[in-house]
Amino acid sequence: MDRMFRVLAFFLFAITLMFFAGDMATVAGLFLFQALVFLVLSYFRLSERAYLFVFGGYMVIAFIGMVFWSFFMMGSS
Repeated sequence: MDRMFRVLAFFLFAITLMFFAGDMATVAGLFLFQALVFLVLSYFRLSERAYLFVFGGYMVIAFIGMVFWSFFMMGSS
C-alpha cells in the first residue's frame, strides 16, 4: 500500500507540473503540497488499514472542499 501512495504522489506531481505550465501557481502549490504529503506518508511503513484510513480521510476532506468551493465561492451565473 505504501507504493500506491508513491504512485499517487507521482501523479499529483505530474498534475502540479501541468498547472505550473498553465500559469496557475496557486493550484500548483496546492497539488505540490498534496504530492509531498503522500510521498512522506508512503515512507512511514504504516499498516494497510492505517493507509486506508488516511486515504479515506483525504477523500472526505477533498469532497467537502470541492462542495464548499463550488457552492459558496463560485459566483452564480
